[in-house]
Amino acid sequence: MAGSYVIAGKAVPNHVISMGFLGGYAAIAGYFIMKPKAPQPATPPIKASSADEEAFIREFLKSAEEKN
Repeated sequence: MAGSYVIAGKAVPNHVISMGFLGGYAAIAGYFIMKPKAPQPATPPIKASSADEEAFIREFLKSAEEKN
């Protein structure tokens, strides 16, 4: 039979240690995968060269949404 390690005075088989390690690794990976992410803005950012251009774009988008 396979070997074992003595942990806290008890003989723990190698397969139990490996299953515990893999289970812990999967739990940590699942935590980071399912962690909530920061909300994304609803609209893409406006890259305008001036404040007047940005105001024009915002006004144009507002009027286009009102028409629909």
